[in-house]
Amino acid sequence: MELGAAALIGMGLCATGFAGAAIGIGQIFSQTIETVGRQPNAESRVAKYCWIGFALVEAIALYGLVLAFIIMGNIG
Repeated sequence: MELGAAALIGMGLCATGFAGAAIGIGQIFSQTIETVGRQPNAESRVAKYCWIGFALVEAIALYGLVLAFIIMGNIG
């Protein structure tokens, strides 16, 4: 396999991190909404952990983006 083609495949595989992050973010916020709906008193505590979880999941997508840019920079 040619090196350029392998790099493009690697960039595509890095993009799968975006799909995982999207699913994770959707689950975080859906569970937060469900929890607040069941126990409105816990909103302040749950919201704090919601945003921490969101930041950690979003970091996975950013790592995938950075890795794809590193691979793209090494193609030529």
